[in-house]
Amino acid sequence: MGVIAKHSSMVFYSDGADHYCHRVRLVLCEKGVAVEIVDVDPNNMPEDLVDLNPYNSLPTLIDRELALYESQVIMEYLDERFPHPPLLPVYPVARAQSRLFMYRIQRDWCGAVDTIVAGRSKDTVIDRNRKELRESLISIAPIFAEKPFFMSDEFTLVDCCVAPILWRLPVLGIDLPPKQGKPIQQYMDRIFARDAFQASLSEAEMDMRD
Repeated sequence: MGVIAKHSSMVFYSDGADHYCHRVRLVLCEKGVAVEIVDVDPNNMPEDLVDLNPYNSLPTLIDRELALYESQVIMEYLDERFPHPPLLPVYPVARAQSRLFMYRIQRDWCGAVDTIVAGRSKDTVIDRNRKELRESLISIAPIFAEKPFFMSDEFTLVDCCVAPILWRLPVLGIDLPPKQGKPIQQYMDRIFARDAFQASLSEAEMDMRD
């Protein structure tokens, strides 16, 4: 592993179109963290990133001598490093449930999103992933109506994982039926109106919705 140069401030290497990077930017904005965001073209990675991150991947967060990669690790680090406002529940059972929700989002949704965005699979594979993601969202839509945030009365890291995916529905080619999808639409309206969410958007993400 290369020597990590000391940075005077926190630096976040981010792909403006990537939902994993977006979730971290959302946490940073919710926390009001002063950070230098370096927009990176994933097809033209900066040379110093190889020394900072052995996987040469995005997102990557540099906090002084510390280099972190993998979005969920970064998100939980930020929540502990900047405890206000807290984005995970205080109690162990509720924290574990939140982590399970994030795991399920990763397993059930993120793979489909990544396959659709990459566009390198056969059309039938992409169409199948699009259909499965749409049906999964519709099937759990009633959950979005139970509480103001995802299975919570407070905004949490789970919302930081869900919201970037929902923001991308138009570019993923997914439309939700007005009646069945109403709870999700109402959830999106609440989340997308948050100042921190608006501040988290990259130029590429702003163009994803009219």
